[in-house]
Amino acid sequence: MGPKAPFRRTSGNPSGVVRLFGDLKIRPKLMVLHNVFFLVLSLAVYFALIPVFEQDVRQVEVRVLKGTTAARSSDAVYEELIQRARMNLFAVLATVYVAAVLLLELAIMPLYVYRPISAMLRADEASQRDDRANELVEPASIPGDEIGQIMRSRNTTVVELRRQEDQLERALQQLTDTAEALRVKNEQLEAQDRLVSLGILSASVAHELNTPLAVLQGSVEKMLEVTDDEHTRDRLARMLRVTQRLRTISESLVGFSRVRTQRNEPVQVRPLVEEAWNLVAIDDKAAATKFALSVDEGLTVMGNADRLVQVFVNLLRNALNAVPASGGAILVRARADRHRVTIDVEDNGPGIPPEVLPDIFEAFVSTRLDARGTGLGLTVAQGIVHQHGGAIAASNRPEGGACLEVSLPRAG
Repeated sequence: MGPKAPFRRTSGNPSGVVRLFGDLKIRPKLMVLHNVFFLVLSLAVYFALIPVFEQDVRQVEVRVLKGTTAARSSDAVYEELIQRARMNLFAVLATVYVAAVLLLELAIMPLYVYRPISAMLRADEASQRDDRANELVEPASIPGDEIGQIMRSRNTTVVELRRQEDQLERALQQLTDTAEALRVKNEQLEAQDRLVSLGILSASVAHELNTPLAVLQGSVEKMLEVTDDEHTRDRLARMLRVTQRLRTISESLVGFSRVRTQRNEPVQVRPLVEEAWNLVAIDDKAAATKFALSVDEGLTVMGNADRLVQVFVNLLRNALNAVPASGGAILVRARADRHRVTIDVEDNGPGIPPEVLPDIFEAFVSTRLDARGTGLGLTVAQGIVHQHGGAIAASNRPEGGACLEVSLPRAG
């Protein structure tokens, strides 16, 4: 929890007597008020009623001396005196009662009861609004009686609750971060398991292909040596190129399955992409495709050059297969910060279908399995990038086409 918020001051400091009276407990405070009330009442009776009664007696004596009450009996005189005394007593008691009620409701109760309760209510409302600056009662306005004890106890409780709330928020954030880290690790383990399975499968397929391909290539080469027919030689030459391409694919499958202890070193990005495009440009479609390279000279990453060329070959081949036969365009550009280099491979094809995009790097996920791909290229690229401590992502461009983004550690 951060530093305690400043308290809001609602009133000035009361005088010493008022403060001393306010700090009394409820029972002593009521006893003081009770005794003061009866003391005031007694003084009022003594100083207000007795003089009036004495004056009435003197008036009666004067009237008796003058003979105005000669016809009246002494009982009547005393009855008149008692009646006047009752009226005066009633008036004095009523005046004292009204004064006591006004003093209690206008001064004592607002000062020592209503104001502390109002302060607690304002603090509670601030707590409900999560207004931490005003949720504590100002210490200067807390009396020393039982109401003040409740206010101090409330302040302590609020501070403790806020501290525990902050601890829970930190613990929740740590749990969230841990869960996210576990999810990422689990995805990485699943990806590694898939790559291991693919490696075993690739090694088996390559082993089964190598022997018949070697026999087929040797036979074609032998036939080229013994035939003179130009048409036959062209057909055999095409067969030889196809056989060599199959041998290349077989070697790439073996390379994919092999666990390597590769050596990473500073590698320039631009020559990697250029070499990869030269390999992809063997395809006839590349001649009709506009290729643009926007990578600064000298921009380097840490990695293995051969493995990274394989990554860009797969990405560029994927882009080349996606662009239209005429008017196709592929752009490779790079950006860098202090720690990483990000290379984008963009094309103007139809983009990645939404149902395929979430699983684009899964094995055998391809929209062209029936013609020109196996759906393994991006899976292989992802595995190599992860081995380099990088990341790869796919998205669709707002203006159309797809974008494959590779992020690698920057050299130096």
